[in-house]
Amino acid sequence: MSSSSDPTPQPAPIGFAPPFIDEATIAAVERVLRSGWITTGPETAAFEQDLARYTGADRVICGGSWTGLAGVILDWFGVGPGDEVILPAYTYCATANIVLHRGATPVLVDLPAKAGEDGFNITWAQIEPLLTAQTKVIMPVDIGGWPVPCAAWKTNLARWVASHGFTCDHPVQAKLGRPLLLSDAAHSIGATTEGAPIGKQADITVFSFHAVKNLTTAEGGAAALSLPASFDAEAVYRTLRSHCLHGQSKDAAAKFNAAGNAAWRYDVTHPGFKCNMTDIQAAMGRVALERYPEDLLHRRALADRYDAGLAALQEIQRPQRQDQGRRSADHLYIIRLPRVWQPHRDALMEALGAQGIATNVHFPPLPLLTAYAERGHNIGDVPHAVAAFDAAISLPIHRQMETADVDRVIAALHAAIKGLNLPSSS
Repeated sequence: MSSSSDPTPQPAPIGFAPPFIDEATIAAVERVLRSGWITTGPETAAFEQDLARYTGADRVICGGSWTGLAGVILDWFGVGPGDEVILPAYTYCATANIVLHRGATPVLVDLPAKAGEDGFNITWAQIEPLLTAQTKVIMPVDIGGWPVPCAAWKTNLARWVASHGFTCDHPVQAKLGRPLLLSDAAHSIGATTEGAPIGKQADITVFSFHAVKNLTTAEGGAAALSLPASFDAEAVYRTLRSHCLHGQSKDAAAKFNAAGNAAWRYDVTHPGFKCNMTDIQAAMGRVALERYPEDLLHRRALADRYDAGLAALQEIQRPQRQDQGRRSADHLYIIRLPRVWQPHRDALMEALGAQGIATNVHFPPLPLLTAYAERGHNIGDVPHAVAAFDAAISLPIHRQMETADVDRVIAALHAAIKGLNLPSSS
């Protein structure tokens, strides 16, 4: 029997994005560990096939990270000094870092002037005036899981090239005949456009399987190939796999399975990188992908609960999650505060933290980061991205939450707003 002096039990903290590791995942990893083959091998190959079926892509290659894969794709396409890659200012630094690593120039695009015009994504209307003879790649980003309509972008890009031409200085560029549409879909596996999962709409779509993502392999990523018919998807796959393993002509599995005394022999055809996926990671991914439709439904139920519960807070702008042609993967639930609340954004987050609720902010626009400011990128050139950042709070949404947890977050948000005596936005 408890006494009146007993402290009131505190509810469990709500983490921001803990990885969901179930018993099936643990069993799959144990199976691979006991198999004697833990680096890139049969499990990775099977995961690639699973992902190709899921996305509808011609071929999928898995790698050690989104960054590594997207970087070798830029190399394959011949991106280098003097070239330009168009990408949003409102993104994680990896999107632009890989461009700098190739000696190319990231052309940063501000968000639309109208807040939330297409979620936190850039639009084709902003891209088109920036296309030049130096443009080699366009890399849109699906912020929070909201997909850019890449199929329409591809049509618009072909129309632009027909009028303006395309300057190429690499055989792969010449074969494509236009800038590469490379989708940064780190947040958006499982999002749909026109009822189909993303992965076939852009030329190449790159997913992230980092620990905080909807589908995780601890670290890792995958590139879905959907290039024009003039490309041999299998040949492109083999080239990219070689790029991911120092440019070797054979990986460990190929050496092991080859016949004859010279099975160990290999060549290095180009100076590649080390960003292959291991079979341990792939085992995690295969379990997560099999479960993923259920996970997406769970996340959507949480996001729907947020939508309903936050409707009364008319000052707060909720994320764009669905329209006639698109549906989000609900990776993040990013709200925007009204301007008069923005000076209190951090205090609001601290108040939620005091209630055991973790939040985050996605993302500081690139010109706010020292590495980009020192390279001449100015926050004055991206005022709408900066305004969106100042207004943004990412609320927790993940597989380990239930709708009751969402209700708790909403109640805590109401209490924090009242406790801080935030002014009316009207």
